[in-house]
Amino acid sequence: MERSMPQQTTTNQIIPPESYLETGRATWRDYIEITKPGINKTNLLATFAGYWIAAGFTSFDFLTFFFTMLGTGLIIAGGCTINNFYDRDIDPRMERTRKRAIPEGRIKPAIALWYGITLTILGILILAIGVNALAAFLGLMGFYVYVIVYTMWLKRTSTLNTVIGGICGAIPPLIGWAAVNNSLDLSAWALFLILFMWQPPHFFALAMRKVDDYRRAGIPMLPVVKGFAATKKQTLFFTLLLLPSSLILFFTGVAGWIYFVVALILGLIYIALSIKGFFAKDDDLWAKQMFFYSLIYITLILFVMIVDVAVMEIVKMY
Repeated sequence: MERSMPQQTTTNQIIPPESYLETGRATWRDYIEITKPGINKTNLLATFAGYWIAAGFTSFDFLTFFFTMLGTGLIIAGGCTINNFYDRDIDPRMERTRKRAIPEGRIKPAIALWYGITLTILGILILAIGVNALAAFLGLMGFYVYVIVYTMWLKRTSTLNTVIGGICGAIPPLIGWAAVNNSLDLSAWALFLILFMWQPPHFFALAMRKVDDYRRAGIPMLPVVKGFAATKKQTLFFTLLLLPSSLILFFTGVAGWIYFVVALILGLIYIALSIKGFFAKDDDLWAKQMFFYSLIYITLILFVMIVDVAVMEIVKMY
């Protein structure tokens, strides 16, 4: 049974509507930043990896690929915008989010809401018309988990927010795969597992670094509710699961020895860093190292997938 979060008291409140004119108008950068482009980049790289692994050189269709990336990117942007809209009550209480366009009043909540809805609908329509129904359905499911399940429910009620919310972050490679095959097989779900198992350690490290922010905002992240020791145990648990999950692609035959060796090394380093946390004297420094490595890990493993498939395709040609 999870402990309930203590009631938070704060002087930070949502900026009232009458103050919007006092804070200045939004710039085009604000409308880009509200879509969380950093998150979108990683997800689109995963989408590309899913498409490329499924298509290779022989089945690669540039128009379908374009619609896949555009539709997926718009759905993610829409979901992130609505996330910013919904979190306008807690963002002013957190150091890392208080300067966002909505908390500071540069973008009105109603405008942000409709902006997010418009982006999402456009993305789903592009996938449905330009790609296929399965890709559109997966995009809709990713949006539903991120906005409804994670943002509006679990983020504020349970330490499982990061784990279950990770489903939406693991869907982009499925969209890429479905765009080519209009179906999902074991290799596609292996891609899903890699992204799903990677996200808890990634966000646990962030939550440890920003634990005071989350506590002040009343968000029940695992380090806030259960403490650092429990968070380290969960981090090790998911990094241990991530290693075999990352190797499935080799055994299904879609990835070769280059990928296998690199994935094995990356996974073992991640596990070693997780174990190091139990002996760390400086938890903040360890959390920074884990967060930094998580970014290296996901970038490299996706990149190596792409390169490995290209090498395998070239070898087959000759």
